[in-house]
Amino acid sequence: MRALTVEEARQRAADLDLRSYEVAFDLTGSGDTFVTTSRIRFGATSSTSWVDVKPERLISVVLNGQALDVGALDGGRFPLSGLTAENELVVTAELKYSADGEGMVRSVDPADGRVYTYGMSSLESAPRYFPCFDQPDLKAPYTMTVKCPEDWVVLGNGAATQTAPGEWMLAETKPLSTYFVTLVAGPYHLIRSEYDGIPLGLACRQSLQEHLERDAEDLFRTTRDAFDEYHRMFRQRYPFGEYWQAFVPDFNLGAMENPGCVTFTDTLVYRGQATEAERSTRARIVVHEMAHMWFGDLVTMKWWNDMWLNESFAEYMAHRVSEDATSYGGNWTDFAFVRKWWGLQTDQSSSTHPVAPDSLKDARQSLDDFDGISYAKGAAVLKQLAKYLGDDVFLKGVNAHLEAHEYGNADLQEFIEKLTEAGARDLDAWSDQWLRTSGLDTLSVERTSSGVIVHRKSPDESRRLHKLSVGGYAEDGSATLTDVVLTEDSEEVAMGNEAVVVPDANDDTWAKIRLDAASLANLTEVLPRIADSTTRAVVWNSVRDSVADAELDPRRALELFVAALPHEDSDIAVGSLAQWLEGRVLGRYLDYDQARGPVADALGSKLATTAPGSSLQLITARTFVATTNDAALLTAWLTGDAPEGLEIDADLRWSIVFRLVLLGAFGASEIDAELARDKSTEGVTQAARCRAALPDGKEAAWTRIMTDPAIGVQELLATAEGFWHPSQNAITAPYARRFFTDIPRTAEIRAGMVVGLTATRMAPKYAIDEELIAPAEALIADESVVSGIRRQTANFLDDLRRAIAVRRTFG
Repeated sequence: MRALTVEEARQRAADLDLRSYEVAFDLTGSGDTFVTTSRIRFGATSSTSWVDVKPERLISVVLNGQALDVGALDGGRFPLSGLTAENELVVTAELKYSADGEGMVRSVDPADGRVYTYGMSSLESAPRYFPCFDQPDLKAPYTMTVKCPEDWVVLGNGAATQTAPGEWMLAETKPLSTYFVTLVAGPYHLIRSEYDGIPLGLACRQSLQEHLERDAEDLFRTTRDAFDEYHRMFRQRYPFGEYWQAFVPDFNLGAMENPGCVTFTDTLVYRGQATEAERSTRARIVVHEMAHMWFGDLVTMKWWNDMWLNESFAEYMAHRVSEDATSYGGNWTDFAFVRKWWGLQTDQSSSTHPVAPDSLKDARQSLDDFDGISYAKGAAVLKQLAKYLGDDVFLKGVNAHLEAHEYGNADLQEFIEKLTEAGARDLDAWSDQWLRTSGLDTLSVERTSSGVIVHRKSPDESRRLHKLSVGGYAEDGSATLTDVVLTEDSEEVAMGNEAVVVPDANDDTWAKIRLDAASLANLTEVLPRIADSTTRAVVWNSVRDSVADAELDPRRALELFVAALPHEDSDIAVGSLAQWLEGRVLGRYLDYDQARGPVADALGSKLATTAPGSSLQLITARTFVATTNDAALLTAWLTGDAPEGLEIDADLRWSIVFRLVLLGAFGASEIDAELARDKSTEGVTQAARCRAALPDGKEAAWTRIMTDPAIGVQELLATAEGFWHPSQNAITAPYARRFFTDIPRTAEIRAGMVVGLTATRMAPKYAIDEELIAPAEALIADESVVSGIRRQTANFLDDLRRAIAVRRTFG
């Protein structure tokens, strides 16, 4: 099916004026399909157009009372001719439930056999479950009716009322774009509340009931705190009536901002222990989706090239509002360690792109840009802009933008106009520098007799302005901060002879940071004594980036980790750095067997000294489990001999089982026994991960990933995650080349986000072999392969070349 182009979308938006949707769903069938009827009223200034629908069977199409030939459907588009000034279109279709996380997703909970459904519209997915004019700038109000089993409940964008057993009606909504329309239907457990006149609700599978009940007050408190702050910041209150947060199974993202009914992955309903970092992350996801109610839902981009206005704004607000208004701290530390690191890598890849690219891509290609640029870099740029303009001007412009375009659509230029009217100056130059170009500057320091000179090296002629703080740190970690506005290529800063100097110590701008030789030499002693965890993140991002660029020996980075770990009190830092070592350094930059030991020993030593029952103990234990070779110790943990205060809950048990499988201590029978203990959806997913790690389970796992359209998203991604491991390179070597021939065909059985996610996880990341460069280049150049797979293969190739360069440079 061909994708919608921007030219086609602009023409259809000019031709049509949507009045309303009435959508009727019949979910009572017992098979893998359901029936939907869309009644669409619209005006037209052209006699021809088309409606989008992707059915198993198109039942009928009636335009202005006249039945049309259903055989005219072509590639998901049904042509319309003879349009008049006012039209009524009624389309009835039998559509297929989805297993790939988009369209109308149907999932069976292994814990009790109950069936759950939800609608995920995203890019191109709405026509998979209701006929519509699928593009962001054709908005209309929706009303819905639903027939379903009598024990089901129904939620959606409008308030739901049960009208008879198994029959529901959803109230008319405000004008919505198709991509954030949703329907949630099944035997969900509901929890209701109310705040400030807004009905609130939570929903989850019945098997997660006790866990959601335990966390309900935490989720409601975060929601209340965020509403208060958003109502303070914005001149318009939340405009979409009820506010449900539904935790749904087999979700392919973290969450989706459907107004009135946000959907979240139900992995965010924690079955057991969760670190403070995880709870803080969940709170930020809640706050992120709430920001979309204004930026994205109330005012929507005209085309996908401006989707950064949605995601960057929500990402920035998630960290800002969570830090200022909720009970969770460390948000900007998380941004630096996790989100910004993701974005920095993306911006240095061959698939980088401007934050606000030209509108050249079609809807399917635009899906690729939901990445570290559109989220993390865009958020960092907005943070820099707010710091530069000041909050008064920034929020005045934001509010003017929201008021001018409410329930409509707007683009970047219209946003810039409102900021300019609010008092901003030279924003055209700013947007050219920060939004219209890709890549990032490098900031470094040169020591002088009176201080340091901050140097800026740019990959282009953008000459980006940086407003930042330069930090000088004495041997005891005490700090001296100096604010700098870098408008030229260098700026002198008065400073004493500090042991460590960190450009952008508060993480205010977007740039590669390079430490001078003296600072690097002093890091082992000084870094553990720097009190600010965000500054430590800036340092670590510099270290990680320098390693990736083959400028710093990865063994030096490993030594720094071992030295700093005993003093690190941030569970965010421990988790992020351990993940970096496990995923990037061990087995890719350094020999796995030689480098793994020092990491495991350092984590084991820290585990022995952390407070029992603390978040730091939990993250240290998890990362220790992932790296230790002590099978006897891990087996003892499973049988009750765990460190004091460490609860070996179902999730941690599965992590231990997975590690024991990799060590050859557990096999299929032990996996089956663990699954018998945990028959939940989560248990099935974790068992799939473990089976994929079995040496004799590789072929079966490969076949499922590459050929099975019925496997659910979470099980699919877990199977992919378990397949590759640096300790199994000899076993998985025959599959490295098969990736390039087999992965393109997965786009024939799946659609949307999961296509790229599968390619990311299945790329042979631990096979550091120059002979893989040629097949990777050939796949990337093959335009018959969907863009998401080509994009992720390009990222794999970037990482492969970096690993080869690091090994060549440092031996």
